[in-house]
Amino acid sequence: MTPVDLKKQLTSLVEKDLDLSVMIWGPPGIGKSSIVSQVAKENDMEFTDLRLSQLSPTDLRGLPVPNKNKMSWLPPDFLPHTGRGILFLDEINLAPPAIQGIAQQLVLDRRVGNLELPQGWHVWAAGNRKEDRASVFDMPAPLANRFLHFDVNPDFASFRRWAIANEVDERIISLLTFRPDLLHQYSDNSQAWPSARTWAMADRLLRAGLPIDSAVGEGPAAEFEAYVRVYTKLPDLEAILGDAGGKIRFPREASIRFATTTGLGLRAKTHSQTLSGFRWLTEHASPEWIQLYLCNVMEHAKAQGHLGMIATALRDEPGLRKFITEYRELELAA
Repeated sequence: MTPVDLKKQLTSLVEKDLDLSVMIWGPPGIGKSSIVSQVAKENDMEFTDLRLSQLSPTDLRGLPVPNKNKMSWLPPDFLPHTGRGILFLDEINLAPPAIQGIAQQLVLDRRVGNLELPQGWHVWAAGNRKEDRASVFDMPAPLANRFLHFDVNPDFASFRRWAIANEVDERIISLLTFRPDLLHQYSDNSQAWPSARTWAMADRLLRAGLPIDSAVGEGPAAEFEAYVRVYTKLPDLEAILGDAGGKIRFPREASIRFATTTGLGLRAKTHSQTLSGFRWLTEHASPEWIQLYLCNVMEHAKAQGHLGMIATALRDEPGLRKFITEYRELELAA
């Protein structure tokens, strides 16, 4: 499943109040923990993230203390005692068997030591697969059998939605639209390699004026730098969005077309800019470029809470309504 599919599934479990334990499988860097955190935030829940591989059995079970003629366990402060939320056991299969055994108590019995999880807390976990080249331990069958299992894979459409909502550098979004294979490429030869996580790190480096090879690796960073040079060949996007692009022609080179179309879609933030970009592309470009433009415009408007602007544009531009209607009919026919 895609990261978007995962978020929908997890949100449904929360909304339907199903306290079923969840195990999320997937390669590193695709946003597993970020998605769980978003689900908690959007549902006004607490979020406790435990990296089990960094804990000892005593850390998780608590400190032993004498209590009359028996031994009790003083629960750790980081485990939930009240409220409602998500207890996230990250890197669960990187933890040694002793830790996984204690985690099994949380999953199976919703308790560990002397602590019982309050009602309203969900126990979810995540880990990498052996094919992801992670140094993982086998998960005991009794523990695995207590989970719902979700297998998540990298997906550019999901990343693009997230990147647009978080205003990631336009050039990163444009490059990955042109070369989606660069989103996730594990490398045996480099400690740095591209993933959704490291492209997000690269965005922060770019904002600070720093090179991005330390995040995504030398090869992808070189491709990004080459793509940045494409931006020197773009037509005047601001003129097009300002309804002054009548004499500007649509570029011929594919990479420049991608950069132009993506740039227009991400920069069109008002009603008039949206219509100006659409009209210019309608006059100069084929339908697939118009569709790419509209996807970016609508995702940006949704992320910023400006869907009313799209509704107004549909009302004021019959050609826009006609294009979207015809495109949806073609999709249904396919």
